[in-house]
Amino acid sequence: MALLAHPRSLFIDGGWHEVSGSEAVINPADESLLAMAPVGDSAAVEAAIGAARHAFDRGPWPRLPQRERQAYLTRFLDAIDRRKDDIVALIVAEAGATQMLADYLQFGIPMQHARHMVELSSRPAVTPLPVETTPNAQGTITLGAGVMSREPMGVVAAITPYNFPFFLNIGKIIPAMAVGCTVVLKPSPYTPIEALILGEIAEEVGLPNGVLNIVTGDIEAGQLLTTDKRVDLISFTGSDKVGSMIQAQAAPTVKRCLMELGGKSALIVRADADIQQAAMAGLGGFTVHCGQGCALLTRHLVHNSVRAQYVETLKAMLAHVKIGNPADPTVNYGPLIREVARTRTENYVEIARSEGATLVAGGKRPAGLDKGFYYEPTLFDGVSNASRIAQEEVFGPIGAVIGFDDDDEAIDMANDSDFGLSGGIYSANVGLAYEMALRMRTGGVSINGGSGRMSSHAPFGGIKRSGYGREYGEDGLNEFTYIKTVGFHGA
Repeated sequence: MALLAHPRSLFIDGGWHEVSGSEAVINPADESLLAMAPVGDSAAVEAAIGAARHAFDRGPWPRLPQRERQAYLTRFLDAIDRRKDDIVALIVAEAGATQMLADYLQFGIPMQHARHMVELSSRPAVTPLPVETTPNAQGTITLGAGVMSREPMGVVAAITPYNFPFFLNIGKIIPAMAVGCTVVLKPSPYTPIEALILGEIAEEVGLPNGVLNIVTGDIEAGQLLTTDKRVDLISFTGSDKVGSMIQAQAAPTVKRCLMELGGKSALIVRADADIQQAAMAGLGGFTVHCGQGCALLTRHLVHNSVRAQYVETLKAMLAHVKIGNPADPTVNYGPLIREVARTRTENYVEIARSEGATLVAGGKRPAGLDKGFYYEPTLFDGVSNASRIAQEEVFGPIGAVIGFDDDDEAIDMANDSDFGLSGGIYSANVGLAYEMALRMRTGGVSINGGSGRMSSHAPFGGIKRSGYGREYGEDGLNEFTYIKTVGFHGA
């Protein structure tokens, strides 16, 4: 696996800028040193913002014909595809993703989204408004018309987390650049290499200077991005706590913010559900990527008449989860990202016990894995929807089963949350499930497993403390634009 060609440098203004600071990036599966990555300082962030601002205000990128921007980005994505094997191996080693997850969801799906966004960006930027007639002071009638023009927002600060780094890096920079914005990308300190490798690809394909800049750094570096008046839009994915801080930092300069935050999403299992299928969805709801996913279904609202059957089915499935180093392709459940994440999970296990929940499976570190940040997938039954384990985002492998007696109660409990990102319903009565889905206060709902994959046409995002704005699809593309109207009339 090839890592970085410029291990002490950040990608700024089309070139590599060496910095003095560095930090160890470790493999969460075995705690081995993966690389020493550069750590940006305030001067590097200032330079990156300045380069992006100049590239937008003075450079060719926003003024290129759309087909030329599309050609650049197609070459960019083609170059990524040529390095797929290295990137997938990096996702496994840096983010701790399993082989299947890295290949399909962490690489394949974002690349599918990215190509769709590039294609979608050819939609007309200028559309006509209706022609209108209006009496004027001269006693004649004015023939008026106008257009609506979608313009690029400007400089975008893209701030991404550690759980799906390549996915989210691509998901932010491609639509932003496709509409003519310039970007400063700041990845998580835990997963910087999956971002910096994009600088090598930008250099390879000759992306104009300053269009894509990649910096690393601590909280201070992030705050420079969120407060600088030269930045027009912040696209952030992360916790609701950090999101609220960024929103406050952006307020004095009245920046537009696109926030994709946390979740505590509900899976509703009705009495007529296929329990096997529902339990499979429930299993993924807290075991995919060791529970490190904002849209995972971690609250399982199960009709009391089938709850015992559901719990026993899910418990049996958990016995077949293979925990270990994701470098092994037969492993389907890897580590948490760092010790702090494992400790947080352990604390929530104790919280759940203290709240009276019944431990069904897991609840401890797996035997025989002394290196790496592993924790068994953990299932609780008899959980109260008002409890902390049901209301707070763990971001770890804990599933909570909560009983209900009728559909209205299930909807009320699903909506009784500070979050609203995703959701699911399993039922043989698909029409009723659809009606229930429309009542759920959340950004998306999958019925009986949904469409089978994450559609590139579907906007993604949430409400309440899960954030605002949308990613992907035409709505996601338009988030990086503003609307200008131009009116004119005949003599």
